[in-house]
Amino acid sequence: MGNKRILKKGLNEMVFDIVDECYFIQIADPNKLKATEKLITEVADFQDDQLSKMNKAKGKAAFRAIHTEIGTKSDYFVDALNTLNQ
Repeated sequence: MGNKRILKKGLNEMVFDIVDECYFIQIADPNKLKATEKLITEVADFQDDQLSKMNKAKGKAAFRAIHTEIGTKSDYFVDALNTLNQ
């Protein structure tokens, strides 16, 4: 898992990738604008929530739980992007 800095960096990279892909989908298919905007809002809210949890976390168990939650939610976002790309 590493440390707090690496966990934040991984979260930020995931969010950037999802938002970047959403913008690409918006350019390729303007009809999906509303769905991609919803996903962008959702991923931004998730990022804010996780960063808040990281700042309040004390101990390895709390960071392990955050790491697990980020992994699970990243799978959800990838599935949502795949659905939008169809």
